[in-house]
Amino acid sequence: MAKTFNVNGACIPGRHYMVNLKPRLEEIKAMVDAGAYFTINKARQYGKTTTLRALADFLEKDYEIACLDFQRISSLSFEKEQHFVEAFAEELLDCVKGFPEGVEQRLSAFADGTARINSLQALFKAIRLWCGQSTKPIVLMIDEVDTAADNQVFLDFLAQLRAAYLDKYTVPAFQSVILSGVYDVRNIREKLRPEEEHKTNSPWNIAADFLVEMSFSPEDIAGMLAEYEEDYHTGMDIPQMAQFLYASTSGYPYLVSRLCLFMDERLPGSGEFPVVSSREAGRIQHLSGSVEFSAASTRGADGGQRLSDSVKFPDRAAAWTKEGFMEAERMLVKENNPLYQSLIGKLVLYPELKAVLYELLFNGKPIPYVATNRSIEIAAMFGFVKNMGDTAVISNRIFETVLYNYFLSEEFNGSKIYDAGVRERNQFIVGGHLDVRRVLEKFVEAFDYLYGDREETFLEDAGRRYFMLFLKPIINGAGNCSVEPETRNRERMDLVIYYHGERSIIEMKVWRGNAYNERGERQLMDYLEYFHLKKGYMLSFNFNKKKVIGVKDVILGDKVLVEAVV
Repeated sequence: MAKTFNVNGACIPGRHYMVNLKPRLEEIKAMVDAGAYFTINKARQYGKTTTLRALADFLEKDYEIACLDFQRISSLSFEKEQHFVEAFAEELLDCVKGFPEGVEQRLSAFADGTARINSLQALFKAIRLWCGQSTKPIVLMIDEVDTAADNQVFLDFLAQLRAAYLDKYTVPAFQSVILSGVYDVRNIREKLRPEEEHKTNSPWNIAADFLVEMSFSPEDIAGMLAEYEEDYHTGMDIPQMAQFLYASTSGYPYLVSRLCLFMDERLPGSGEFPVVSSREAGRIQHLSGSVEFSAASTRGADGGQRLSDSVKFPDRAAAWTKEGFMEAERMLVKENNPLYQSLIGKLVLYPELKAVLYELLFNGKPIPYVATNRSIEIAAMFGFVKNMGDTAVISNRIFETVLYNYFLSEEFNGSKIYDAGVRERNQFIVGGHLDVRRVLEKFVEAFDYLYGDREETFLEDAGRRYFMLFLKPIINGAGNCSVEPETRNRERMDLVIYYHGERSIIEMKVWRGNAYNERGERQLMDYLEYFHLKKGYMLSFNFNKKKVIGVKDVILGDKVLVEAVV
């Protein structure tokens, strides 16, 4: 059977293309050897189950492994202690073979309800007996442990594990206990029902820190691609493709595999991509971990980079190229997959999370990464943000684009500036090119008419978001835009617009005087030089009552800066 890129459930060696897990497994085994009890907490579809199953195989030579999945236990079993003991004992009997005779009899009595006492205390007495008689140290693994994390029975179960850990040097106990889930059971309050919110302390305070990196590195991805290349001989540039994948996803396992799946299964034989000149095909730009593409076989009338006529992706060799990657990325951003649904669902459940992400995306407000801050804690737990230089940033470019689209979509209805973009959109496409100057001219006109008399605070907070709302219906379906992380702040935000293979750079900023404006011009000039562009754009939100609104050209050397002021 041919291997595939798997995005549904655990990956299986021999059936799926996988990164090399051995270095991670060796790190985790060192924790097990040291007798640590710990939790693997990562966002949805981050490879937790794959890692646990691989770890079970990796440890089986030296340890007895009991690998349970709390998803297999019904919610009713977590409501009463007796029912939980029955279900837990039944799961142990299913996943472990060869119990000592007395232990198996006790567990069977718990499972069929014939035990004289079905309690957690009685269950853990049987577990101590098992640990004392086993020929190997026992490792207990529980996947999807947070399935049960919103009730008292689960807290009592954790308390029993904690007591066993504290007494393990005098009383037989598990060598190691590994709990896996999204929610950190050391901080149980996020899963409690409203009437139980007073229960903020978890018995799982004995857990060791889990510092094993679960994200895929470029080297991890390259290794997986090399295995694929041995099977299909596409001729792909493996290091470059690995860097493309990493820069777009920051190594989020599901996103990496999803992009690979598109290039392997969806693109060959269908879809179109632009042909680029060989001179430009390999250009790659790194800005704060992002990759930008530069490809030009012809130049657009406005100085933007133009990709030439489209051809098919006839086979895998054509799909595993820069153009194939760009098409796969476009497909991934546009789809509605279970991971996105889960993420967006969290914004509804946690309004404070939604507010933080909105600030990060639109207002450029720097938010310190403080792990004890509830909003940051939630955002990191669900995979929305990461720590970069003690500042919270969106985890990856894919999530950022999905979140931009989501937040903007909430404002479509009733947004006058969005409606203005809808009304005007047909005049901005000339000969297949996006006329960015015309976009700026009409935005200045519409913005001044709709919001010109509003106060400075409103304009500063909303202005850049309103430009993105105006732009959205104009490029929708044929283009997209992204914000450079390193320039997102209260005063400046660089927007990169992609439309039919052309790239245009717009520096959006708050006016802070001529000196600041000239500095912005020089920065934009540097970008244009690097990207081999002749024309760039600036959009300034000016609160000076004597300002002159409008659009003008500024010639600086061989570059043209189109500067718009509102």
